[in-house]
Amino acid sequence: MEEPRLSHRERRILAEMERDLLADMSDAPPKDGSRRTRRLGGGGRRGARPGRRHAPAVVVALLGVLSLGLLVLAVTTGEPALVWAFAVTWVLTVTGLLRLVIRWSRHLKPRSWPH
Repeated sequence: MEEPRLSHRERRILAEMERDLLADMSDAPPKDGSRRTRRLGGGGRRGARPGRRHAPAVVVALLGVLSLGLLVLAVTTGEPALVWAFAVTWVLTVTGLLRLVIRWSRHLKPRSWPH
């Protein structure tokens, strides 16, 4: 008998499920006191400094302040270059904020309904 093959879509879904499971396992504290370093696919951020975890949020906050400053300057002067600079920084700010929200929502654990 021939073994059934997975379609490209099914393999992609399976790879996503494995990635999410590995992420859940790495978030949980290890039971034996050691730290798990082995990951499928060789990915991961080995050697990342602890302070770099909040770097994207700091960048988005700074982009937000820059956008606000450019908005005020663009409104007061009416200079087209400032309006375009504001538009670009605003798009970058919203994109970064959206990425942060997506990353945050992936780390949320589903809660069971009360019975």
